[in-house]
Amino acid sequence: MIDCHTHTSISPDGYDFAEMSAQKATELNLTAIAVTEHCESNRLYGPEKCDIQYNEEHFFYNYDIFQRSMNENIMVKEKYKNKIIFINGIELGQATHDFEAAEKIVSDDRLDFTIGSMHELKGKEDFAFLDYSKENVGELLSEYFNELHALCKWGKFDTLGHLTYPLRYIAGEAGINVDVSAYDDIIKECFRIIASNDKGIEINTSGLRQPYGKTFPDLKYIRLFKECGGKIITIGSDAHRTQDIGKGISDAVSLASQAGFEKIYYFEKHIPFGIKI
Repeated sequence: MIDCHTHTSISPDGYDFAEMSAQKATELNLTAIAVTEHCESNRLYGPEKCDIQYNEEHFFYNYDIFQRSMNENIMVKEKYKNKIIFINGIELGQATHDFEAAEKIVSDDRLDFTIGSMHELKGKEDFAFLDYSKENVGELLSEYFNELHALCKWGKFDTLGHLTYPLRYIAGEAGINVDVSAYDDIIKECFRIIASNDKGIEINTSGLRQPYGKTFPDLKYIRLFKECGGKIITIGSDAHRTQDIGKGISDAVSLASQAGFEKIYYFEKHIPFGIKI
C-alpha cells in the first residue's frame, strides 16, 4: 500500500503538516508516502508575469512554496527514515506554460519524485473555477489533451497526474456528460510517449470521494495504458487533509490488477521501485 500524491498546508488549498502525513501513513501501515505540494510553473513568481488576474495572492509565488516544501520534507524524511519510505515530491502544474520555470524545479537534486499535471489552460483559470455554462466543453477538452500531449513530449516528470482531471468539475460538479472517447487517439499517443520513456501514469483516487465517483482515469484508460506498452503505475489519494491519506488506495490497486499490471510503483531520486500486487 502506497500513497504517492498528498498535500499539506504548504499547498494553497491544503491543510495539516508533512509530519502529520508521515505519522498517519505509519498508522495505516503504508509502505511509502509522497508529499507532493502544488507548484504551478506559470505562477512560479508574482502576478506581474501571469496572464490571468487572480483575486488572491496565495495563488502566486510558487517558487517559495517549492522551497518551503523541500525544507519541510527533507526534515520529515530524515526523522521517519526508519519507519516509512517518505518521498520528497512535487506536483508540477502546467510545465508547458513556462518550460524555463519547470526546468528550474525538476532539476533540483533534492527531489525524489515529480507528478506532471495540467490544472488549467493558457489564458484560463483552473478547471475548478470555470463557469461551464459559458464554456465550450468540447473545445476545452481538445485543448487540454493537446496540452497533455505537449507535456508528455517534454517528459521531464516521473508520472502523469490524474489524466481525466477536468471531469472532476465538468461531469462531477457541473453534471455535464462527456464522451472522452472522442479524444482516444491523442490519449493513446500520450500513453505511447510515456511508455517509451519509461514514465508512469497515476491512478488518482480523489474522485471516489467526490461527486464524480470514479478514479482519474478510470479502468478503460488504465487498460489502454497497458495496451500502449505502459509498465509503471503510481497511485495517489490526492489528499489535502491528513484524514484522507490512503483513501481509495486498495480500490486503485484492484483496478491496476484488473488492467493487467502486476506491480505498482513509487520513486526515489526518480528511480522507480515496484511492489508486487
